Amino acid sequence: MNSPSLYLIAADGVLLVHLLFVIFVVFGLFIVLLGGTCGWCWVRNPWFRTTHLVCIGVVVIQSWLGILCPLTVWEMALRDKAGAASYTGSFIAHWVERLLYYQAPAWVFVTLYTVFGAAVVASWFWVKPRPFSRSAGRRSGDS
Repeated sequence: MNSPSLYLIAADGVLLVHLLFVIFVVFGLFIVLLGGTCGWCWVRNPWFRTTHLVCIGVVVIQSWLGILCPLTVWEMALRDKAGAASYTGSFIAHWVERLLYYQAPAWVFVTLYTVFGAAVVASWFWVKPRPFSRSAGRRSGDS
């Protein structure tokens, strides 16, 4: 992979994965709470709930430790290899960057991530996931 355009495509791909991760974390909580209220069985799926909890846990721990997200590091490294200094290289990068990256002091993000993470933990008590079991995947509504 020596072409700058290939590095930019790869960087856009990483940025898209980053956006999907953020959507999963943010909307996952809202879906769990809505699903708990509406009686949707699938929001109690332990695999979904554990994955969601681990994802926000990683974000919270990174913010406490002051570690930059590995997806951001990887994306920026790809953009550097392409010789791109900013997100103006493509449509996807330009618009997704505006959604994901904004300016605020670090303590604001640490606080927001921590409060959101606490809400995800609290959702385990409000909308309890089913326990893991061998037959859990065979029941209807678990997909």
